[in-house]
Amino acid sequence: MYESMFGNTRAVAGAVAEGLRDWAWVEQYPVDTVPPDLIGVDLLVVGGPTHAFGLSRPSTRADAQRQLGEGALVTTRGVREWLESLAEERHTPPFAFFDTRVNRPRVPGSAARRAAALVRRQHRSVATRPVSFWVTGTQGPLVDSELDRARTWGRSLSTVVGPGLGRPVG
Repeated sequence: MYESMFGNTRAVAGAVAEGLRDWAWVEQYPVDTVPPDLIGVDLLVVGGPTHAFGLSRPSTRADAQRQLGEGALVTTRGVREWLESLAEERHTPPFAFFDTRVNRPRVPGSAARRAAALVRRQHRSVATRPVSFWVTGTQGPLVDSELDRARTWGRSLSTVVGPGLGRPVG
């Protein structure tokens, strides 16, 4: 599951899904189309862009919309809102979080770390340390080799849950 404004996080989510497909069935969804049924999911892989030192908010998504201009559509529901909507869920599988962040200048903050903290406050499991993938500027592109690194990270997630299990949602 991912949130993406300029396409960089979507590209990383696709590469992570490729790595995951080496060992399990994977379904990939933008945040605003994630199905409500999490039964049978063994791992939720969640990615989003770092906005204003953390997860996007309506105001930062509106700013991205202005940067993209007319004709582009930025989702109104982000990772933050989706995770908050899980508060009433009894069962969720473990989570793995990633984000995209500007590499220069290195700005503090991480959407992935904020998401992991939010999930931990809900007393849910975070299976692995959050990971950041780097973009060259606000709109990107991704730094060279980040898609390869994302595929490798996706493959490494098999050690978190185990090969051949269920359906990770990335």
